[in-house]
Amino acid sequence: MTCQEACFVLQNAGVSNYEPNLRRPIAAIFRRTADAATRFCVRQSIHPDAISYLSVLAALVAASCFWNSERYRWLLIIGPLFCYLRLWLNMLDGMVAVSAGKASRRGEILNDLPDRVSDIIIFVGLAHSGLMNPLIGYWAAILAVLTAYVGLFGQALGVQREFGGIMSKPWRMVAVTIGAWLTFFCDGHSFPSFTILDWTCFVVIVGCVQTIVVRLKRITAALQDKR
Repeated sequence: MTCQEACFVLQNAGVSNYEPNLRRPIAAIFRRTADAATRFCVRQSIHPDAISYLSVLAALVAASCFWNSERYRWLLIIGPLFCYLRLWLNMLDGMVAVSAGKASRRGEILNDLPDRVSDIIIFVGLAHSGLMNPLIGYWAAILAVLTAYVGLFGQALGVQREFGGIMSKPWRMVAVTIGAWLTFFCDGHSFPSFTILDWTCFVVIVGCVQTIVVRLKRITAALQDKR
């Protein structure tokens, strides 16, 4: 049997021979938390696309917690937990896709697009929490999406996707967590004329700018080396 015939058989058996070019670097200890869930999803034939959609649902719950946190301050403790659930689900969908042989170019789109939607949803929820200036929250959402967009430039231009910089997706969620929990425990104090969540989004914005610059420099250098 030739290689082409083998690929045809695999594809008709529902197994993809596509391998992602570059996977996001994830700490091994965090990845291990999804090992059992990955095996379960593969056994139950749960499609990775469904997990991607669940990550958006987790972001919606987080945003709803932030949106209502001025009235119910305890939601500032709960909201970040769903931000981490969003991250975990977004990791799980890729692991299931690879383990089940369902990785595909279409899957890469469905792995990334819901993530960008989740970023927007979470920061819009913060913006309308009543505990910060909404405009600052919207700028954080814009810069978060732009940061991920710039990271894709390298892959689109034939080198590699960039994940570098100090304000990648996981660290944006860490910043949101710290800001939300400080707001809860400090009872929404301002320092001096901005709230804690204002300062949180300022940190995200500045970090995203640094991350964009780092990624553009690395992509430019990679393109020059390739040329």
